[in-house]
Amino acid sequence: MSRYARLLVAGLATALACASPVFAQGGKNNFDTYLVQPNFNTADKARIAKATAYLQALGGAEGRFEQTDARGRTVQGKWYLQRPGKIRFEYDPPSSLLVVSNGRQINTWDPRLESFNSYPLSETPLSLFLDKTIRFDQGVIITEVTSGTAGFTLTARSRNKTVSGSVKLYFDESGDGPLTLRQWLITDAQGQGTTVHLLSLAESHPAASLFVLDKPQSKK
Repeated sequence: MSRYARLLVAGLATALACASPVFAQGGKNNFDTYLVQPNFNTADKARIAKATAYLQALGGAEGRFEQTDARGRTVQGKWYLQRPGKIRFEYDPPSSLLVVSNGRQINTWDPRLESFNSYPLSETPLSLFLDKTIRFDQGVIITEVTSGTAGFTLTARSRNKTVSGSVKLYFDESGDGPLTLRQWLITDAQGQGTTVHLLSLAESHPAASLFVLDKPQSKK
């Protein structure tokens, strides 16, 4: 996989693309000091519980996204979600990159390079919120909760040391109103970050065919 494609995949999640994939892998995990989840106060525990319930209830959805890599380069496209495990990113031309998780593998297709790649979903930060059961107290460590006037953020990393990097989820919240996932930032093992901003999010029931991406047949 080219570095361009890897960054794209590192960026999304996760994702999930731009100049860098939606998910990054490899390298030394820089978060080994977080062996035990911090002892959060009552308010932050409530935020974690609210985010967990929101993500668990989020089944099918779709919308537009904008991805920004560590160099400030941006691309846009369309995304589709079907939990558990399935997500699709269609990047606008001239990239036209496809990143698809079928629940087990993440497959990518770069039509410009005619490059197809595949790797386990479980080895990407995106798996943290695509799992069937969202648990922020077992395989995932919440390292930080930050609150603001518009909502709050959760920063998490996997306890699995084969998964390098972290994911920071941004939630919009209006008073006691419903929560909305607005964006996420995936930071790889080298400290490079890719942000995926959800320009729109609508609940839907995406077709199962959207989450199938096989290696295209070579043209004869």
